This record gives sequence, C-alpha cells and structure tokens, in this order.
Amino acid sequence: MTRWIASSNRDNWEVVRTKHVWGVPKRNKNIMQRVKPGDTILFFVRQEKRDDEILPSAIAGAYAVASEPYEDRSRIFVTPEHMGDEVFPYRVKVEPVAVFAEPLEFKPLIPDLAFITNKTMWSGHLRQAMREIPEEDYLFILKQAGEGA
Repeated sequence: MTRWIASSNRDNWEVVRTKHVWGVPKRNKNIMQRVKPGDTILFFVRQEKRDDEILPSAIAGAYAVASEPYEDRSRIFVTPEHMGDEVFPYRVKVEPVAVFAEPLEFKPLIPDLAFITNKTMWSGHLRQAMREIPEEDYLFILKQAGEGA
C-alpha cells in the first residue's frame, strides 16, 4: 500500500468530498498509473484568498483509493484559469478514511515531515498533482488531526 499526498484547491477538494473522485491533469498521467486500490491519499489544499480572508494551506482529509485508475473527460472539476481547458481526466474513485472537521493547517507540520526536505522552500514539494510520501508522514498527519490510522 502506498501513501500519497494530493495537491488541490478548495473547489476541487469539494468535488472529492462530495463525488468521491480524484483526478489529475494530462501531464500527470504517469503518476496516476502507479496508484492502486487500497492506497491512501491525503488531500492538501493550497492557501487561498476568499473575499478578505486568507485561508491557510491545510490537510483536509484522507481517502482510500477504491478503483483502478481510469480515464474520464467529463467536466466535474473546477479548472484554474492558468490551466486552460484541463479536465483532470486521469481519475480514481476514493472512499473517506478521515475527513477532518477542521482542515489541519500545514505549515506547523513542516519541521516534522520527512518528505519536505527543504523546510524553507517547502511548497516546491507540493507543486505536482500528487506524490508519494513515507508511511511515518502519513501517520503523523493523521495523529496531528486527531485521527487514528
């Protein structure tokens, strides 16, 4: 079983939460080909400004992969302006493991995460749609969120 962290905006996190589907852009097809049923994905939501409020980067929940990867070009995700007509076609079905009542702010976790090797320029570790993370990082994040593994 592989542990992953997926990077998203809050709009697409809502798609995951309500439709139980995760998708990555065309350029990340090779990553999705490595995802298997039973893997788990932590969902990282990037910092965003909503009205006059800054919403910090955070982990919103953990999901288990419930299907083999598949291709679907239906438009269910919100495409950020800089991504043109991207529909995030490489997808998996997911089931909740732990959806946090309040997203867990990410920055305080950074010193203790092994996959963040550059603690100053940490956001570079989350620039792609998803990446593999060590088991101990996955368990640490769930513990900090008050969830069991």
